[in-house]
Amino acid sequence: MGMRGVLVYAVFAVFIDPCRGTLTNCNEVRKVFQLKEIGPVKSVPETPRTGSDLQVCLSKNLTCCTKKMEERYQVAARRDIQNLLQTTSSSLKFLISRNVAAFQETVESLVHQAENHTHAVLLHTYRDLAGPAAAPLGEFFTDVGLFVLGSELSLEEASQRFFDALFPLVYERLVEPDLSRMSLSYSECVRASCRDLGPYGGAPGRLAALISRASMPGRVFLQALHLGVEVINTTDHIQLSRECRRGLLRMSYCPHCQGLTTSKPCMGYCLNVVRGCLASLAEVDAHWREFVRSLETLSTRMHGAQDLEQVLLEVHGLVRDAVAHAQRNAPRLSAQVRRVCGDPVRQQPEQVSSGQHGSAGRDSIPLKGAVRNADDTLSNRRKEFLSSLRLHRAFYGGLADQLCVSDLAPGDGTACWNGAGVASYTLRVVGNGIKAQAENPEVKVKEADPVISQVIDKLKHINQLLQGKSIPKLGTLDQIETGSGDGYSGDCDDEDGCWGSGNGAAERRRIETMSTQ
Repeated sequence: MGMRGVLVYAVFAVFIDPCRGTLTNCNEVRKVFQLKEIGPVKSVPETPRTGSDLQVCLSKNLTCCTKKMEERYQVAARRDIQNLLQTTSSSLKFLISRNVAAFQETVESLVHQAENHTHAVLLHTYRDLAGPAAAPLGEFFTDVGLFVLGSELSLEEASQRFFDALFPLVYERLVEPDLSRMSLSYSECVRASCRDLGPYGGAPGRLAALISRASMPGRVFLQALHLGVEVINTTDHIQLSRECRRGLLRMSYCPHCQGLTTSKPCMGYCLNVVRGCLASLAEVDAHWREFVRSLETLSTRMHGAQDLEQVLLEVHGLVRDAVAHAQRNAPRLSAQVRRVCGDPVRQQPEQVSSGQHGSAGRDSIPLKGAVRNADDTLSNRRKEFLSSLRLHRAFYGGLADQLCVSDLAPGDGTACWNGAGVASYTLRVVGNGIKAQAENPEVKVKEADPVISQVIDKLKHINQLLQGKSIPKLGTLDQIETGSGDGYSGDCDDEDGCWGSGNGAAERRRIETMSTQ
């Protein structure tokens, strides 16, 4: 051996004798302990000790670890794996969260465009009606936007309120066009009589049913994306069992006790430990794959009467026809209103204001719809999103393997830690999932994590909703979690459709907008 080789060997021997595996000092262990911020460096001994008080990192040789260090290492090992889980899932989580926001923005833009289009049609067909109708029209489309994004309100009630508010305007401008402006009290009487008189035929109910039918798939789609983020957040913070924590400590930091601060676990050893720790997450795999498939299946059904974009942009026609229906029945409506409210009471001249009933207002301002790219449609957004999500359909099935291959274990041909020393790993490597862990030599798994079991139940429920097998009238995540709701169950009939048409409640329910995580 040349002089240079002797010097290198001498320097290496200061820390550990590679032939006998005997530590000579703990300087390197101390350095890494401080660098990784595992704990106070003063807890690392200056020289190797027997380690008789250790519970996991047992060795026949001297060790640089104390019981306190072992505890610190176990915390660090748990932190490391959870950080890896979050890093590995970050792109998937961002993909879903970003598209939740994008879908919401597209829906808001679409609703605004539909509102402007409806107002423009009224302005063109019934110019004197369009200005004062702008406020109730805006309120109605606000409710539509909230409903589409998942709020718990009765769309049937919102539609009826809109047509109720419209009736006094229709009455004094189209039914009784020679009548000067009505008093506020008489106008209120006309409004209150609308539901009994039915001036629009069945238009209010048809409008609510059309929008509700078209909205329900999108509502469930968005709920599913919110649940997807929840699943990832839950699995990112999985509670590790005692057996798992000890296994991770033995794999990641016990070699440090022997001065092997740069060693990595053998691939087979790593797979056994991590597959044992993440056995419950592997059980999510089948349901996550079905989740992705179900989203794709639902997306293919969102056309025709279930195409929200198409339906919303046709609302103007139904509103225009409803007003025309009232105008055609003017003689009947005039007699009925007089019978209910008496002869018209005209507004006093001093009560008339330019902004109250006149045509000045919104109709005097050129309408501009929200600027939207021709390709920026709900359908295109869904297709692009699902194309990207499809790449993550096997995320949970291959998670343990990905952590070992990408981050934890060394490449082929590199010396590795087998749990006892630097040597090959010869024990059997088990598969993924709870059942496969019965033969795991490194981590004993007794049962599935109850929190992960709850997540799986939620995925089962949302998958049923996505497949049209169980659609509640109000599709909130709370109902998905509890299995409640007044919907129906059974197989989806694509001819009849699988989506409800609103709850038909008489009272408007409290609005709760859904928030992204």
